[in-house]
Amino acid sequence: MSAILAKHPVSPGAVSSAGVLSPGFLDALRAGYVMSEADRACHNAVTHNDTNSLALNRAVLRDDDGHFSHRIKSQGITDQKKSGRCWMFAALNVLRPQVMRDHGMADFEFSAAYLQFWDKLEKANLFLEEIIELRDADYLDRDWEKVNKHAMQDGGWWNYVVGLVGKYGVVPASAMPETHASSHTQILNQILGRLLRARAARLLAQYADGARVEDLRTGKIEALSEVYRLLVINLGEPPTAFEWRYRRRKPGDKDAQDSAADMKNVAADDLTPLEHHTPQSFSRKYLGASLADFVCLYNDPHNEMDRHYRFSRQHNIAGNECMHFVNIDTAPLKTIAAAAILANEPVWCAVNMDVDQSEKLGLMEHQLFDYETLFEIDLTLSKADRTRFHAGASNHAMALMGVDLAADGRPRKWLVENSHGDEVGNKGQWTLHDKWFDEHVFTIIVHQRHVPAAILQRFEEEPTELPVWYPGAGGIRFQNR
Repeated sequence: MSAILAKHPVSPGAVSSAGVLSPGFLDALRAGYVMSEADRACHNAVTHNDTNSLALNRAVLRDDDGHFSHRIKSQGITDQKKSGRCWMFAALNVLRPQVMRDHGMADFEFSAAYLQFWDKLEKANLFLEEIIELRDADYLDRDWEKVNKHAMQDGGWWNYVVGLVGKYGVVPASAMPETHASSHTQILNQILGRLLRARAARLLAQYADGARVEDLRTGKIEALSEVYRLLVINLGEPPTAFEWRYRRRKPGDKDAQDSAADMKNVAADDLTPLEHHTPQSFSRKYLGASLADFVCLYNDPHNEMDRHYRFSRQHNIAGNECMHFVNIDTAPLKTIAAAAILANEPVWCAVNMDVDQSEKLGLMEHQLFDYETLFEIDLTLSKADRTRFHAGASNHAMALMGVDLAADGRPRKWLVENSHGDEVGNKGQWTLHDKWFDEHVFTIIVHQRHVPAAILQRFEEEPTELPVWYPGAGGIRFQNR
């Protein structure tokens, strides 16, 4: 019961047995509440100020010293801008430090626009394939709804990146730079969605007239030619071959994030010889290890622990494996994440970014905003119940780049590299406190060498299928301001 009704109880007789808010109940509410001096002070404050500024828990700021017992050196902060590509940027940011370290690079960035191009084309193909698959479905069918609701959206998972890199390779940012459309995707997504739905309607009309599946796929190929043309106009055509060289990191250089230089001013002997690459040869040389060796671990208390699960329809390439994971408690999840960071391996993570985080301060802490004290209300809801009520699921991906361990080895807080530029957070980085990890971190991606054998064995079991409408299954698509 709320604090107001607890102080001023309403007579049970005023409540309608049918659940309708009766006039008598409304009269009782009005008569039963008298604004207290504390409520009046709160009313005056919140009607003239931003609520979060009033509810900000100052104790969190006092306890945040900004120090971490272990940091992974990184090259700076990327910016997805107004696009939902955080899952892609986070994956590339996880891979980047190892590439720079192994090859002695002073600075480096992957092209997100290159993978974005192929992601859009593959998603267009997958959408039309699913329309063909569901050609007899009712338009109110839940699978049909989910397939059509986001006909061309930006969201994705780690396995989307694995599929794209395996099929198309990677290129440096200079080989396919960002465009306005790549970093401001709303209009492009709208146009692509309209195009795909129009072509899907045409395919279903052909099917109603007796066309075979082979005929529908012929129509699909024609539609994909239109999609390709539209993508080239907006994003540029992906390179099949390119030349590349990089600036060597020399002894005495400043930290990588402070050392980015204009290539025009770099001495010739600081540069590597010119290399000729395809996206696949570049990937083989600079990525090396197979991304298939990484595994997805999840924490969803609503489901049974130590079980293998799979989200239905969560892939971006037709024929590829859907997103799947082993569900474990947060304690081993954090132990595994810390082990990877101590080995200088960044960790891809997916979180619920909607709660208790401040872009201005670069902080993530449970009850960072103390609404309960401000309004004298109890907002307690477990992580499992937030899933149950569709009130909390992963919607943003970032890279864990550091950890602060207490004397007993347990993590106190985590350093997060975001992909929203260096003008938000603490120059693009966040401090993620350990209690926030418990409450709002859902997924980590780590190399399997850091995962106990008992957990890895769960991946050998047939996964339990979770439907595409399961909370959080729809992919990571948090967008910048």
